[in-house]
Amino acid sequence: MENNNFIHDFINEEIAEGKYRADEIHTRFPPEPNGYLHIGHCKALIIDFGTAKKYGGRCNLRMDDTNPAKEDTEFVDAIQEDIHWLGFDWDDRFFYGSDYFEQTYEIAERLIMSGDAYVCELTPDQFREYRGDLTHPAVSPYRDRPAEESLELFRKMRAGEFPEGSYTLRAKIDLASGNFNMRDPVLYRIRYIDHHRQGKKWCIFPMYDFAHPIQDAIEGITHSLCSLEYEDHRPLYNWVIDHAGLPSRPRQIEFARLNITNTVLSKRYLRYLVENNIVDGWDDPRMPTLCGLRRRGYTPESILDFCDRIGVAKSNSMVDIGLLEHCVREDLNVKSDRRVAVLKPIKLIVDNYPEDKVEYFSLPNNPGNPDAGTRLVPFSRELYIDADDFAEVPPPKFFRLKPDGEVRLMGSYIVKYVGMDKNDDGSIAAIHVTADIETGCGMPADGHKVKGTIHWLSAAHALPISAILYDRLFTEENMNDLPEGKSYIDYLNPDSAIRIDGAYVEPSLADAKHGDRFQFVRTGYFCLDSKNPGVFNRVVSLKGSFKA
Repeated sequence: MENNNFIHDFINEEIAEGKYRADEIHTRFPPEPNGYLHIGHCKALIIDFGTAKKYGGRCNLRMDDTNPAKEDTEFVDAIQEDIHWLGFDWDDRFFYGSDYFEQTYEIAERLIMSGDAYVCELTPDQFREYRGDLTHPAVSPYRDRPAEESLELFRKMRAGEFPEGSYTLRAKIDLASGNFNMRDPVLYRIRYIDHHRQGKKWCIFPMYDFAHPIQDAIEGITHSLCSLEYEDHRPLYNWVIDHAGLPSRPRQIEFARLNITNTVLSKRYLRYLVENNIVDGWDDPRMPTLCGLRRRGYTPESILDFCDRIGVAKSNSMVDIGLLEHCVREDLNVKSDRRVAVLKPIKLIVDNYPEDKVEYFSLPNNPGNPDAGTRLVPFSRELYIDADDFAEVPPPKFFRLKPDGEVRLMGSYIVKYVGMDKNDDGSIAAIHVTADIETGCGMPADGHKVKGTIHWLSAAHALPISAILYDRLFTEENMNDLPEGKSYIDYLNPDSAIRIDGAYVEPSLADAKHGDRFQFVRTGYFCLDSKNPGVFNRVVSLKGSFKA
């Protein structure tokens, strides 16, 4: 958030005009606790918290719990964990929208008495019928109801004397407005539902468009930063601020929301995937949730870098998911130690190596970082190599192991193919080679050079693991514009999670902890899963098609 964007340009102008000091800039991040944060929320929270940090101001964390349906403390806790994981904090400024229910109700009563709100008896179906269109105004036969009568009805609504859908409180603004959000919008509705904090105390709940500006004003927010779909709601936001009778006057500024290829960011759609067991919970490593990305092995730094690169725009666009993968690949390339893993093992026997001998070769932890040091990897007569590194009938320009061919075992000897053993079904049981002992420690003997290098593990020392090769959850690039009659479920990628059992890694990974990340040489970046012992999740492949 060091670079300026159009939001910062607005703020800079106000600071230059003397409207605020820099350290008075006060933002808020208001997630609804009815699900887990995803990468789209991440962009918003980085803008909110990052803007406050840039100016030395403050950012509040406020749970938008004005709609109690599917809200839960589980999500409240998860949201806080995700924000802290990204490196942001709200100090002592943690609030709930429901903290302001009483004040919001009192403001509603004042609006009734001032003639700016009224109780309406239109049913939901009638409300839609009387909404009007661009050439016809909306209609409400209850608009001129006396303030005293509306106040009495409103208090009875709070007391639980009416069924759901029978009454609403509406603002009296302009039934003929070209902005339908201003056609006497609903401010309160009746809901008989338990609130996760308030229990049964309330049976009427304020609409977001009414509650949110009041909450901003009460908290002294200077800039209410929100996504572009609220641009048409800004006149209503300002109307509420003008009529609430509160001293603070926040400014709403809208920015483009994040859309990513091969991804859905609708919380409703993500909830469906979870509740129908299509994915392994909100933290499934294929999910775009922050907890899912964290479990997969993404770093907070890579996500912050991604959001910084896409910037803050005024119009919606589609971002290539390859950029997100590129960011984590760049971050892990610097941070992760290299380790050897053989995902599809096949036995390699070095015939001229003593059966009882074990020696250790030194391999660099990170070839690009000399300070990362080295570790010792055991070598013995029987090894594992990857099945893809041998071809009985090799294609052209195949420089790995093949009949009558030679290859270097990474960091150790050059070996030459001499034969193979096969199982009854024709599959390869073992490949036999001889080693040029003069080429140990990766040093070529005089005149002995080969083009191919493959990785290996000592069979007696290798640690068994399982690996899951994660890929994009959806096959369609633009999941926001599907063909008519098609559902996003139709585009689930059947290869988004390929589990490989019977893989091996070098014994140094026996001490790996959940969340530790490694580059498996020639294979990809992997992270030890937080839920399943001995399972490594592929974070991302070594190379991608995205061009930075």
